[in-house]
Amino acid sequence: MEIKLFLTDVDGTLTDGGMYYSADGDVLKRFYVRDGMGMKLLQQTGVKIGFITSETTRIVEARAKKLGLDFLCQGIRFGGKVEAVQKICDQLKITFDNVAYIGDDVNDIELLQAVGFAACPADAAPEVMSLPNIHVMSHNGGAGAVRELTDLILKGC
Repeated sequence: MEIKLFLTDVDGTLTDGGMYYSADGDVLKRFYVRDGMGMKLLQQTGVKIGFITSETTRIVEARAKKLGLDFLCQGIRFGGKVEAVQKICDQLKITFDNVAYIGDDVNDIELLQAVGFAACPADAAPEVMSLPNIHVMSHNGGAGAVRELTDLILKGC
């Protein structure tokens, strides 16, 4: 299986899932820098990279811009991730077999079941961790799970 597209959920996968609020009510998210480096290394091999998330925030947009992502899909509601990824696959002229995806919660299950390489952080929801053919990372979301997966892909799975 050749991975041509790497996608990740954001909250609980690229972040620890916590929502941090400032005194002014601003929401903050913490990203793990090594996850970003892993995605950049993967991108340098020609793999397209993207975020797919149900939230819509400027924070995620800023992180995507900093990393130079190929795709940013925000505001994808429950059940809509497969359709969003199908559009990307059509654009790239690839199939779901060429897609690696890492997600952590029940809204990721449908896409995790559709892709060629499915993974989740060590602290994912039990329903995700019990999926057949799921690769459970040894690191938690926001603490290196994405880097662990990008390293696996770079080594040829």
